[in-house]
Amino acid sequence: MMVTVPQWYALRTRSRHEKRVWAQVDRQGIEAFLPLIDRRSRWKDRTVKVQFPLFPGYCFVRFAWQDRVRVVSAPGVVEVLAVGGHDVPIAEAEIEGVRRLVTSTLPVDPYPFLEPGMPVEVRRGPLHGLRGFLVRKATRARLVIAISLICQGASVEIDADDVVAV
Repeated sequence: MMVTVPQWYALRTRSRHEKRVWAQVDRQGIEAFLPLIDRRSRWKDRTVKVQFPLFPGYCFVRFAWQDRVRVVSAPGVVEVLAVGGHDVPIAEAEIEGVRRLVTSTLPVDPYPFLEPGMPVEVRRGPLHGLRGFLVRKATRARLVIAISLICQGASVEIDADDVVAV
């Protein structure tokens, strides 16, 4: 289905190429949005304020079907997020909500969209690379590793920031 009305889409980018993709698409005259947040970063002799993408690995672009080739051929673009081979548009209200958050004076932090029961993989720490299921016990996140054949498992408390959905 060809959509001639521009809609918002999420582009997955190469690692640490979000700003480059945003600039390339913007130079082509296509509307792009890269939500950035300020973070303090400690260097050897000082602490500086640095802007980081709110959603690492993603850039949002508003385009019509006829502009798709120009968008995906921009250096650093991996793909347009799709389901079943069809690009999935993002609601204007969602983009506007994020835009309002990052332009406000309030401190904004990334929030991993993880729900209890989701399969996850640990990205940092001594359990790096381990896969299991996320559960909540009171207000704490726990990683459950299961041996399904014997219907048993073990759990460990983890920082939810250290896991990603798989």
